[in-house]
Amino acid sequence: MNILRAANDRGYAHYGWLTSWHSFSFADYYHPDFMGFSALRVINEDIITPGQGFGTHPHKDMEILTYVRSGTVAHRDSMGNQAQIHAGEFQIMGAGTGIRHSEYNARDDAPLHLYQIWITLAQTGLPPRYEQRRFGAPEGR
Repeated sequence: MNILRAANDRGYAHYGWLTSWHSFSFADYYHPDFMGFSALRVINEDIITPGQGFGTHPHKDMEILTYVRSGTVAHRDSMGNQAQIHAGEFQIMGAGTGIRHSEYNARDDAPLHLYQIWITLAQTGLPPRYEQRRFGAPEGR
């Protein structure tokens, strides 16, 4: 199985407010040769128009990492976290036994560009958790 693919060979979706490229099968995009790799289930690159985003939705038994390339994510979840994740920052959300959250482009004047990575958990039943980290300045900014 070949897990390497050129960026322009990824799955593509455009919903007006969201433009997304999928490295693995996701939502309406399906490719039997690209269903994930080991515990790695999702690598999506998303561009979200100003003021738009994903309404409240659930996750369970998944580690979700979001890296903001440009713009700002407004995050809210069922654990009471409300945060803004800026360019160059990572959000790490362990969905564990279950979490509901929303993510929006916090800006009304610029698109939000992010990468989202989902990893299936080897152990189920863990409590949900939330972290936010900056590891360095974003490139070219």
